[in-house]
Amino acid sequence: MVLASLRARWAGFLGAFVAVALGVALIAATGVGLAASVRAPEREPVRFADSPVVVAGRDTLTVPVRRGPETRHVTKRLAHPHPVDNELLRELRRLGRLSPGRSDPARAHPGQTHPGQSHPGQTRTDRTAPDAVGLDAPAARVRAVVAASGTGARVLTGADRRQADPDAERDARALVAVNAFLGTAGGVAAFVSAFVTASTFAFVVALRRREFGLLRAAGASRGQVRRWLLAEALAVGAAASAAGCVIGAWAAPGLARALVDAEVAPPWFTVDGGPGGFAWTWWPYQLAFWTGLLVALAGSWSAARRAGRVSPVEALREASLDTGVMPLGRRVVGAVLLAGGVGLLAWTLWTEPSELLKRKTYTTQPMILSTGVAALSPLLVRHVVAVFRRPAFLARGSGGPGRRRVRGLGRRLAGGLGRRPAGAEGRHPAEAVGRRPAGAVGRRPAGGVGRHPAERRGRRPAESPAPHPAERPGRRPAKSPGRRPASALALARVARANAAGSVRRTAAVAAPVLVTVATAGCLLGSAATVGAAKATEARDRTAAQLIVTGDDLRPPGRIPGATVAASASTAVFIREDDETALLRADARAVTDPAAYAATHRLPVVAGDVRRLDDRSIVVNEEWQRHRVGEHVDVWLGDGRRARLRIVAVLARGTGDNGAYVTARNAPAAPLDRVDVRLRDGADPAAVAAALRTTGGQVRTAGEWLAAEYPGMKHQTRLGLHMLLALCLAYTAISLASTQLMTAPVRAPELRSLRLLGAAPGQIRLVVAAEAVLAVTVGAVLGLAVTLVGLGGLSAGLARLSAPAGVVVPWDVMGVCVGVLAVVAVGAGVVGVAGCRRASPRSA
Repeated sequence: MVLASLRARWAGFLGAFVAVALGVALIAATGVGLAASVRAPEREPVRFADSPVVVAGRDTLTVPVRRGPETRHVTKRLAHPHPVDNELLRELRRLGRLSPGRSDPARAHPGQTHPGQSHPGQTRTDRTAPDAVGLDAPAARVRAVVAASGTGARVLTGADRRQADPDAERDARALVAVNAFLGTAGGVAAFVSAFVTASTFAFVVALRRREFGLLRAAGASRGQVRRWLLAEALAVGAAASAAGCVIGAWAAPGLARALVDAEVAPPWFTVDGGPGGFAWTWWPYQLAFWTGLLVALAGSWSAARRAGRVSPVEALREASLDTGVMPLGRRVVGAVLLAGGVGLLAWTLWTEPSELLKRKTYTTQPMILSTGVAALSPLLVRHVVAVFRRPAFLARGSGGPGRRRVRGLGRRLAGGLGRRPAGAEGRHPAEAVGRRPAGAVGRRPAGGVGRHPAERRGRRPAESPAPHPAERPGRRPAKSPGRRPASALALARVARANAAGSVRRTAAVAAPVLVTVATAGCLLGSAATVGAAKATEARDRTAAQLIVTGDDLRPPGRIPGATVAASASTAVFIREDDETALLRADARAVTDPAAYAATHRLPVVAGDVRRLDDRSIVVNEEWQRHRVGEHVDVWLGDGRRARLRIVAVLARGTGDNGAYVTARNAPAAPLDRVDVRLRDGADPAAVAAALRTTGGQVRTAGEWLAAEYPGMKHQTRLGLHMLLALCLAYTAISLASTQLMTAPVRAPELRSLRLLGAAPGQIRLVVAAEAVLAVTVGAVLGLAVTLVGLGGLSAGLARLSAPAGVVVPWDVMGVCVGVLAVVAVGAGVVGVAGCRRASPRSA
């Protein structure tokens, strides 16, 4: 019975099948890419390809933390790995000849301090030790010597020798960025596909209310109707999920190539299995298949329960007006989701406002808000549609015969909306238009079924009924100066009445638009807002006129007429949350605190940065201990433990206000930035020439800010645009299938319009206007979700003492709305092409 129903109604299930298949394909493709980004590809070692054993310095820090009643050890990667100890090098030379490697000679670490051989807690200076050496000796003997040294050095063999290559860490960092993007893309794709699939499947079931009433009248129980619908959903969901997995497997390599072309992924990133072809990864397909199947069942479950509760008489009435579309359960779920989304936003804003700046937060919170708004959309549709009243410019102009005729059509079709007389409850607005004389459409007396309207008015028609003036060949209605505005007004009123009366159809069209606009607005808007706040914050903090940057700069020395502040990037590690977590905090190592304070306007809330010395530290308000005068136990970037006194506290800001230590507390950190402030009368050209001796790039502050803080990184923008393009393509196809699926159901309604005098071209305009109105409803609701999300983000920036503002991506949101409007109008007009030429007599 289920298979026979699917064969007979395949066109009705086509929209649900397409929605599930494309959603599963999207999840599978992003899942395969995510699986490929978990680890870097295995490559042959380059630097030590000729050495079977490699000894590298210690590069990790292990600290005990509390986990309830137990103590666990947490390991973090050091900011400045140790070189190989000199005493260990002497022991290794006894085992064989040492090699510094092919392409990277032994690298000196000036002033590097690290644990000694006999006393790991002590430090000593080593100016010549390399970061790694290779030797041809038995690995077991090398491990024994390294273990006896107590330096924590690493012994690398086989493929692990790749860790000593200069670009090994760069590959890992590149994969972290790819993994983060694909994780976000996979989450957004799963949400969009589940959202649209559930909405489409529920609408498919809602279109068959009269069929369910016939089954109930034939003796089917409520449970039988529900089981029948769930069995259909299971069959369609399983077939569509399997097809989606195949499409996802085919599309995954193309997605990887697109990521490489967009510079989101490194050039070597791929999901292919090398010479053997595609690498089969089981878990993305399992996840995608079962997600599609569960979403299909969930989308039909609530609609199946409603269908089982409908009585035969209520379901079989001649009705097109949607009633009872908001049961109590849906109201409760929508209210809980909406209140939960707003409450979570308010809670995060009050407790941890810095979390609002993270991608995972401004990606997930709009999903909750969008789902809540979509659940309540049947209540919101009529209120949003009511906003679009008659435009004032359409009411102007002179009248004429054509205008009066079309005005009468609009009054007959839309005049009854909002004031239905007795007996009109449940009828479509095109039918429930007020009290009509006997024989009018929708109110036929006994014996008047199938008779010509002239017969029901007491007049005998001619042998051959005359066609409508709009249908006579070679005849066109007379034109008048007032017809065009009046026609547009009448058609707009009809479209507005249809959208407000057919709530389920309007909500099914608005749902993809809602999720697309909200996703585009919140993702791009949040990223742009955070980027703009960072740029403004950096501009406010910079007091220098010239900035020099580079990987390993030479100290500039004293420059006449300028205040020079050199600094290096480093990190400190601290146990937070009552010593239950080991956190890494980015820091700057400064050589002259007074000069650094003169070239920067740091957001100091307590203390004085100029008091920084080798036994102190500058922290921000995010630290658990952040009072001036307190002491904190930290591990420096090279792993040494230190107890430092807090001399100044900075505002949290957008996250760039890190810690500050002196250069002597980060001796291995290479100099990477020099800030220069010119004194009165100084020659900028002479100062710039003196700065070029550092070997770095000399730029003005404006040039440096424009390059380092563009508002949103190019790769981030391309990645988000690619993600939105995938979601837009998916929602557009789902929207088109939904419009085509509803066309046969609208045939009686469109024939009623023909009976009331509407020409085929006017019917197409009504369908197009209704589609545009439904898309506009979704855009308005999506914009509301966007403004709530961006408003919460702006409030979070204000709480962090960061520049608060909102960047709304109007251009991207406008493109999304425009594309979906074109798709909705085109699919709607094409769908009713077979119905628009139906004769009025067929009604």
